Amino acid sequence: MGKYLKLIRVEQWVKNLFVFLPLFFSGNITNVDLFIKSIFAFVVFSFTASSIYIINDYMDIESDKKHPEKKNRPLASGAISKPTAIAMFFGLLISVVLIVIFGASYFNYDFTKFAIIIGGYFVMNLLYTFKLKHVAIIDVSIIAVGFVLRVLAGGYATGLAISQWAILLTFVLALVLAVGKRRGELINAQVSGRTRKALDGYNIQFADIALCICVTLAIVCYLMFTLSPEVQHKFHQRVFYTVFFVIFAFLRYLQQTLVYNKTESPTKIVYKDHYIQVTLLLWVLTFLLQIYYK
Repeated sequence: MGKYLKLIRVEQWVKNLFVFLPLFFSGNITNVDLFIKSIFAFVVFSFTASSIYIINDYMDIESDKKHPEKKNRPLASGAISKPTAIAMFFGLLISVVLIVIFGASYFNYDFTKFAIIIGGYFVMNLLYTFKLKHVAIIDVSIIAVGFVLRVLAGGYATGLAISQWAILLTFVLALVLAVGKRRGELINAQVSGRTRKALDGYNIQFADIALCICVTLAIVCYLMFTLSPEVQHKFHQRVFYTVFFVIFAFLRYLQQTLVYNKTESPTKIVYKDHYIQVTLLLWVLTFLLQIYYK
């Protein structure tokens, strides 16, 4: 069972929690109906993303075998056969279609827009898998757009409006994750050789500068989000002070990446770093206090 969960990368489903952002920032986290709709969106996006992960691993079997970490992936290591992987891909894809169709009759949500978002995400990532992941800058931009689509899916599933600052924040935050991952790959490439064509369009200096720019933009976007009239009106004005947790979390991430040269993906760093975990927990608790205890 473990190898199958590894193939669909269940640990990466944490990224799909972005579908809950419209619910969280709207102050409706305790609304059971909207919460269930967000779970629905989370499941659909997780299955869709997992199907893409399978195709990506299938296409990268040979290059993954040369990578120090990716060589242990189920397909690259031979733990799962190609036919089995393809069967799982179609199984997930069919599940997504059925869930979206039957969900339309059970949940009252914008079926057309939600289906377009899911279909657009799937097609975009297929193009990424077969071609665009080899094009520098475009590759990380597609990853960032994928996170924006997650937020939009959460909004369309629940019918909740999404702040423009929140959308922009999602995009630049995702760029931080994507550029940080590329930087780690560049570090590993110095030892084992390049395993991704897009790395030809990057170097450590560029990655460091791009990472710092994206972190700065993310902090500014979050700051502007907290100061926007609709947020100030909806929540207590003290929500502005949650920016301090955001700044500390980003500084800690930059320290792990630039000072300690952590080559792990940003997702793994968040899983392992207790400082970032505590900071995120405090941010969530503080933000909830501003929402529900004005």
